[in-house]
Amino acid sequence: MHILIMILSGIGLLGLFVVLARWIGQPLRALLPAYLGVWCAVSVLNAWVGVTQAGYSVAEEAFVFLPIFGLPALAAVLIARRIS
Repeated sequence: MHILIMILSGIGLLGLFVVLARWIGQPLRALLPAYLGVWCAVSVLNAWVGVTQAGYSVAEEAFVFLPIFGLPALAAVLIARRIS
């Protein structure tokens, strides 16, 4: 369930970046590196908490990190290509 919540959070953050891009009059492609950087930082923080607080191994968290970061990042790239 936590993985799904994190993926949906990433898509929600992407929505905020889409609104921000339209508000400042830039294409989403211009803000894509910022989104990917912020989402990567959030995903790494989530993995760090999983290792240090929840007791998971780094290998277990790496397996969870891939869909948590990858799916919203893939959606961002595809939406940026479609909108621009």
